[in-house]
Amino acid sequence: MSVEVRIVQGRAPEGASVQDAVAVEVRGIGEWRAAVSSTFAPLQVRAARRADFRGLIRTRTLGEVNVSEVAAAAQVVERTSASIEAYGTGRYMLCFQLAGRGILSQGGREAALEPGDISVYDMDEPYTLVFEQEFRSLAITVPRPRLGLPSPLVAHLAATRMAGDEGLSRVVSPFLVELGSNLGALAGAGGARLITNAIDLVTTVLVSQLESARTDETDDRHRALTRRILDFIDAHLTDPNLGPATIAAAHFISTRHLHAIFRAHGVSVSEWVRLRRLEQCRRDLADPALRADTVSAIAARSGFTSASHFSQAFRKTFGESATEFRQRALPAG
Repeated sequence: MSVEVRIVQGRAPEGASVQDAVAVEVRGIGEWRAAVSSTFAPLQVRAARRADFRGLIRTRTLGEVNVSEVAAAAQVVERTSASIEAYGTGRYMLCFQLAGRGILSQGGREAALEPGDISVYDMDEPYTLVFEQEFRSLAITVPRPRLGLPSPLVAHLAATRMAGDEGLSRVVSPFLVELGSNLGALAGAGGARLITNAIDLVTTVLVSQLESARTDETDDRHRALTRRILDFIDAHLTDPNLGPATIAAAHFISTRHLHAIFRAHGVSVSEWVRLRRLEQCRRDLADPALRADTVSAIAARSGFTSASHFSQAFRKTFGESATEFRQRALPAG
């Protein structure tokens, strides 16, 4: 695997939704440590061979989301408790292995990653990455609320291998391969939507993994029921009356049974509905095709009956108002 690239640095035109790629090629472990720490978070990095170490980071930015192609020689990367205490990020890392083999460790779990595999980890919890050979990966860092998944669910999946040749990963992996190979082609509103789609696709894989991860505790019918419930919720977010009673009745189960299904995943029914509604609003707010729609209209279309409640929920979840997010996410025009 070659890591030779030309160094490119650029700034986006005023109001552009995706910043031009910034690519940095590094020779030497000291420079590499500084480069990865600047791009992601303060990290400890040790190289297997210091003398001829080389590495590349190429990054594009969409508002608060960073998409990076990382290629480098063998190394060990560590995020320590001390560095987390000094510099928290409030972010998750979505990883896609493009070439080479890596081992991700976090929370007592370990995932051996092969090309095509997907993984996720919390950047504010200690973790270790071991690459015993040259590697290339796609790294997407997102604020925690951006996934639209409660933190206990994500923690359950941290350092879990989602095999690229199985399940939904087999469908998503080819898209991520092309994304990682064509960061330079991402520009304007079209590039912004592709990055948003990538996050949504990986989130779908995570949800699917959560269902299959409970094999020892549930049978196929239970997992199928859970999938139908989640799909039903997404299909009926526009219904302001969507709630535990409605969802349970539609699936011929008791509300007690419904609550038990969600409790097993560390989230309440109402919280899941609220998060999915907020995430749908967020996608619509960032969609140039919906620029003419008001914030209140988008909120109402996602089932929010109170504009003030929506405003409070959006700010609490994403740390800014819906209007502020929209101004950042949409290209000028």
